[in-house]
Amino acid sequence: MKKKILSISMLALIGLGLTVSSTSCSEKEGCTNPQAKNYDAEAEKDNGTCDLSGNQLNGNVWTINEDIKKGQDTVRWTKDKIYILNKRIVVEDGAILKIEAGTIIKGQVGTGANATALLIARGGKIFAEGTAQDPIIFTSTADVIKAGEVASPNLNPSTEGLWGGLIVLGRAPISADAASKQIEGIPASDLRGLYGGDVEDDNSGVLKFISIRHGGANIGANNEINGLTLGGVGSGTVVENIEVVANQDDGIEFFGGTVNAKNLLVWNSGDDAIDTDQAWSGTIDNFIVICGATTDHGLEIDGPEGSLLRSHTVKNGSIKGHPSAEMADFRDGARAAIQNLYFFNFPDPTTSGGEGDFALSGQTGDKATYANGFLTFSKLEATLATGLTADKAFLNTTDKYVSLVTLKNNTVGADKAAFASWTWADAAGQLADFK
Repeated sequence: MKKKILSISMLALIGLGLTVSSTSCSEKEGCTNPQAKNYDAEAEKDNGTCDLSGNQLNGNVWTINEDIKKGQDTVRWTKDKIYILNKRIVVEDGAILKIEAGTIIKGQVGTGANATALLIARGGKIFAEGTAQDPIIFTSTADVIKAGEVASPNLNPSTEGLWGGLIVLGRAPISADAASKQIEGIPASDLRGLYGGDVEDDNSGVLKFISIRHGGANIGANNEINGLTLGGVGSGTVVENIEVVANQDDGIEFFGGTVNAKNLLVWNSGDDAIDTDQAWSGTIDNFIVICGATTDHGLEIDGPEGSLLRSHTVKNGSIKGHPSAEMADFRDGARAAIQNLYFFNFPDPTTSGGEGDFALSGQTGDKATYANGFLTFSKLEATLATGLTADKAFLNTTDKYVSLVTLKNNTVGADKAAFASWTWADAAGQLADFK
């Protein structure tokens, strides 16, 4: 009976001149190539309209020559290709770049105006979501690493400055002489390098399980690019499981903003391993620093540069020193809560020209913020050189917050399990000294 009713209904529709069709069997046509400017993720059948102008494919290697602009469909970089940054590539305001787990991105070797980098401008978004099984690797074209490899087959983990780095900019508040500033490492003529604003929860995307290597190219006097630069990045952005190896300038630097970060590892940075500036007000939770021959400080904590007075938290970290490195420096009226940190393998500052210490720098405002409770310390532990006392290494009365322990008997510090299997540091045996 129901079949007869259905047939009558269909005949009635046909009699009215209406077309009866089934959409369940139709295929949406469009561009199905993820590398094309007009890629359509919903297209099931390619219609021959893919626009691949600008970028060049040679085998499985894509040379990226063009910025990613607003109005394009989401650009996707996939792990079956290797991507070569042929210049400074910018994800512009309103544009989106997605990077598949396991993808390798390589920057052309160059300095000055020729320094390559990936810049996520204010309003742009990056979704680079690697996994512990398939981390995303940013490296130099001098690196012959292939998909599935963790350690470089040919480059030393101290080789630095071959390309730029990864720069993410947002519209979260910064403490500076203006509401927005030009990020270091990007020429002033490129206004896409501006960062800062008033959007506390600004969202620049997701960074997960990423290793950034051999960067820090110099674009001018004292103007290098950090391994990972976060300028005015908001709390809507996810930053987790990041490794930076052999960067000529800082490993990771925060310029203001409100973003939180966890599971960070910096090995062989050329300046400071982790640097915070301009009243960044997020939290770093769980990190490892392995200082190298050119590392200046394990931590550099800088104060605000404008009227915005905010502080941040750095907690649960283990920092391994080097004969040329210092534990930490607090400068320019630093405001922060430093908690649950462990330091070891640093030199005796009384015999190494002042290297190795943990100190307020003595610059304007440092001792005042400490005295007034805006810079606080709790649960610090250290394994010091034989015969070295805490008051000689932890200066300006900060020694009262530290307990001396023997190597690997620390009760605070990082959980190194977070860095197992996916980091070059782990593959190279560098985590063996950590508890």
